[in-house]
Amino acid sequence: MRTVQSNRNVVYDCKYHVVFCPKYRRKVLVPPVSDRLKELFAEKARELEVTISSMEIMPDHVHLLIQCDPQFGIHRAVKHLK
Repeated sequence: MRTVQSNRNVVYDCKYHVVFCPKYRRKVLVPPVSDRLKELFAEKARELEVTISSMEIMPDHVHLLIQCDPQFGIHRAVKHLK
């Protein structure tokens, strides 16, 4: 069953699949760095009032499934997370 969110103006259920890659896809996201990156993503998501539904950090890229208010805009969320 789908759950929807709402604010004053809209009812929405927007999910975005975002992929980040380090420069030249170097394998720099290894455990000490990946653990800290997870903490930073979670902290910034709380600050922006964005929900990270799923997060997978591979050595050379990151997959995020993000839910955010369409009026806030996914482009702003990605800008702040990067």
